[in-house]
Amino acid sequence: MEKAIVLDQQAIRRALTRIAHEIIERNKGIEDCVLIGIKTRGIYIAQRLAERIFQIEGQHIPVGELDITLYRDDLTIKTKSHDPEVKGSEIPVDLNGKTIILVDDVLFTGRTVRAAMDAIMDIGRPSHIQMAALVDRGHRELPIRADYVGKNIPSAKSERIVVTLEEVDEYDRVSIYE
Repeated sequence: MEKAIVLDQQAIRRALTRIAHEIIERNKGIEDCVLIGIKTRGIYIAQRLAERIFQIEGQHIPVGELDITLYRDDLTIKTKSHDPEVKGSEIPVDLNGKTIILVDDVLFTGRTVRAAMDAIMDIGRPSHIQMAALVDRGHRELPIRADYVGKNIPSAKSERIVVTLEEVDEYDRVSIYE
C-alpha cells in the first residue's frame, strides 16, 4: 500500500540537476570521470546525469552499464534453469586511473554498492570510486555512504522505497510503501 509520494517528476529533475553540479564541482570538471549505472534504474539515472552535465559543461561524460548479478551475496534465481539472470555490463572506456561514479536509484544496506565495487575492480583499477544515489534511505549493513544524494528519506526497515522512472515505468516518482 502506497503510504506517500516523496518525490514527483519535478523534484527528481531538480535533485539530478543538483547532483550533476555537485559532481562537476567536487571533481573540478569531468575530465577522467565515468558514470557507471547499476542495472536497472541506475543506468537511466546515470544517463540523465550525463545529459545535465553536458548542458552545464558542454562536454560529454562516458556512461557505462554495470550488471552486478554474479557479485551479489544474496544471489536470487530468476530463470527456469535456476541460473541467475545475467544482463551483461557495457563499459565504454578503460577504467584504469579514472574516477568512477557509481549511480543507483536507492542506497539501502550498502550490499549493492559493495557488489558493484567488486565488479568494477574486476574490470579495471580506477583512481577513485564515488557513489551517487537518487535516494538514501539509511539502514546500512556495511560502512558505505553516498557522495551525492538526491534525497535522504528516513524509513522503517519494514517500508519499501519504490523508484519509478519514465524509461521503465512510464512515469517518474519515488514513493514509500508499507
